[in-house]
Amino acid sequence: MGYVDVAGVGHTLPDGRELFAEVSFRVGEGAKVALVGPNGAGKTTLLRMVAGDLPVRTGAIARSGGLGVMRQFIGMIGDESTLADLALSLAPPALRDAGRRLVETEAAMRAAEVRGKYSSAAGKAQLAYADALAAWGEAGGYDAEVLFDTVATMVLDLPWDAARDRPVRTLSGGQQKRFALELLLRGPEEVLLLDEPDNFLDVPGKRWLEGRLRESGKSVLYVSHDRELLAQTADRVVAVEGGGAWVHPGGFASWHSARVARHDRLDELRRRWDEEHEKLRELMLMYKQKAAYNSGMASRYQAAQTRLRKFEEAGPPPVPPKDQDIRMRLSGGRTGKRAVIAEQLELDGLTYPFDLELWYGDRVAVLGANGTGKSHFLRLLARGGTDPDPASVPAEAAKLTPVAHDGVIRLGARVRPGHFSQTHDRPELMARTLVDILWRGDEHRAGMDRHAAMAALSRYELAGQGDQRFGTLSGGQQARFLVLLLELSGATLLLLDEPTDNLDLASAEALEAGLAAFDGTVIAVTHDRWFTRSFDRFVLFRGDGEVVETPEPVWDVR
Repeated sequence: MGYVDVAGVGHTLPDGRELFAEVSFRVGEGAKVALVGPNGAGKTTLLRMVAGDLPVRTGAIARSGGLGVMRQFIGMIGDESTLADLALSLAPPALRDAGRRLVETEAAMRAAEVRGKYSSAAGKAQLAYADALAAWGEAGGYDAEVLFDTVATMVLDLPWDAARDRPVRTLSGGQQKRFALELLLRGPEEVLLLDEPDNFLDVPGKRWLEGRLRESGKSVLYVSHDRELLAQTADRVVAVEGGGAWVHPGGFASWHSARVARHDRLDELRRRWDEEHEKLRELMLMYKQKAAYNSGMASRYQAAQTRLRKFEEAGPPPVPPKDQDIRMRLSGGRTGKRAVIAEQLELDGLTYPFDLELWYGDRVAVLGANGTGKSHFLRLLARGGTDPDPASVPAEAAKLTPVAHDGVIRLGARVRPGHFSQTHDRPELMARTLVDILWRGDEHRAGMDRHAAMAALSRYELAGQGDQRFGTLSGGQQARFLVLLLELSGATLLLLDEPTDNLDLASAEALEAGLAAFDGTVIAVTHDRWFTRSFDRFVLFRGDGEVVETPEPVWDVR
């Protein structure tokens, strides 16, 4: 069995700021340890250090056993990489190198044979390919292909030979995640590092993951914000907050009360330290005053000075980390009574025709399994419906991929959509700083000076990232900033695609409070069982293509 030992680890950001220090914990044999904490506190950075992606300059990390890593970007791969590329990226290093060599030598051999099948160059290329094929077998490549075939059949209902060259971008986010998780959980690695493994999974997928983690004998260190999954799977919780970390030896169900008790204890220790410090200081000042006119008191004055100095050098106990104070002011505005009207709407290849009427002020949760058309529905609304009005549709929404459909869907009077994408796909923002984005504004959002921009960022606990580029933010920080842009855009219809996926607990609660105060209509695609409780209407996209309204949330659907 494998394990991970993290001892006294610290990390300093490129701008010189200390992200965390003196972080120590152990992931024992077969343990399931969750990393929790505010967005930007360093959870993903810690995972990357354990994985070897980032150097460990302070402290030490020791590992035993093979290491499998699922990084946060899986679920939103949009490049030309294939399933074979993804499978190899998740394989052990020796197998990964052998696989890449095999691909390269095969391509070189085919190119040489085109120029002349019986040429000396083709002969050399064929020998190189034969060597690579032998190395592939020695590295365990044929066993890996059996695993790849098993997983492809389970997730895609396709044999590996038919699936291997398929672009990953043609899979839904949930399929990408399920494919990667199946490979890692069934693979030979004894230690797994999973960054947001539940993102993009529907509720049946999350329940599947909960069961697989519980039954797995692997040692797993993972980051998640899904409270239900954490409660079902975590043996221990490592809380990364306040520039450090502490370990709760129980599960997530008791973590909240343990955190409150810890903060109370730290407050009490700090109060006692302050009182003792003041007593020692007053004692030193008293002896100083007496020594001024009585030389016999000089030794006591020096002793009091020494005692005070040693007490101060030992330092005070840590103060509890400041709780996040995120204030989302989603204002919205009055619209026509009917906000959305769908008449015999049919999303091509996804749904049968359906009718839907949503009213001003509705809070609608869109539920269903992955791949049933929920995100397409939101994107169609974000573009303004069947016949969009350019004056009310933000420029970034008009750039969204068109949605093929029949029937009609219309927005009501004064309804201006604001779209939050699950994948944060805003390439025009990636290289710009947050202050610059707010300063420049756009046709639907007024610009603001630096003082006003920093005040707005402060409400979202992003003031410290004001001069950071959007592309360098954590997933949760990006999500908070995109909600801020929605706040400033004047949207009266919020279209939220998995908005809580990357948000920590405090941010998710702030979003829920902001939506409760929002003067407009909210439609959210979500698999977050807790977040769904704040909605009053539920639209279910069923696996058979039917779209129906249900009185309560329905999760067990395929």
